[in-house]
Amino acid sequence: MSDVRLIEAPLEIEFDLESVNSVEFGREYIQLSEGENDAIGQWLRNAKGDSGESDAVVVQLIVELYRKIDRLEQALLNTAPKRVRLSCNAKIGRIGYEHFELFEAKLTVGEYYYGRLEMPIHPLREVGFYFEAETPTVAKMVRMHQKDVNEWGMYMMARERAIIRQLKGYE
Repeated sequence: MSDVRLIEAPLEIEFDLESVNSVEFGREYIQLSEGENDAIGQWLRNAKGDSGESDAVVVQLIVELYRKIDRLEQALLNTAPKRVRLSCNAKIGRIGYEHFELFEAKLTVGEYYYGRLEMPIHPLREVGFYFEAETPTVAKMVRMHQKDVNEWGMYMMARERAIIRQLKGYE
């Protein structure tokens, strides 16, 4: 555990013991990963070969606008997917590629948890994952969808670059 490198990253997490409601947590974990598998996402994957490389960014932006309007419609009609209630909320102070550290000691060493947080990336989205407490404040992520692992790594690199720019006085 001493070789874990953590950097500052202000995130908030909701979590609960995995054993409390493992079936519902598993269902939500799968649902959160299927956000890209909607009809427009499937269309986009099929259409990628048809459009030129320059059109890809514009098409992706239009798709994200469509999804945002769809979420607004769901909110207005009260048909948005319900999330499982998680009993604990905490602030994350530092993150690593496979670890994160809470500001307050809220974990039991050796226990497995299910957690959910909003990734501060574009487009903003919720990520579900499982983690194990290594100390009362430090946890290791043990199960996360591959796309989320990649985006977590990109966020980590972006935070590192921001910290370096800050240290050099560019910000």
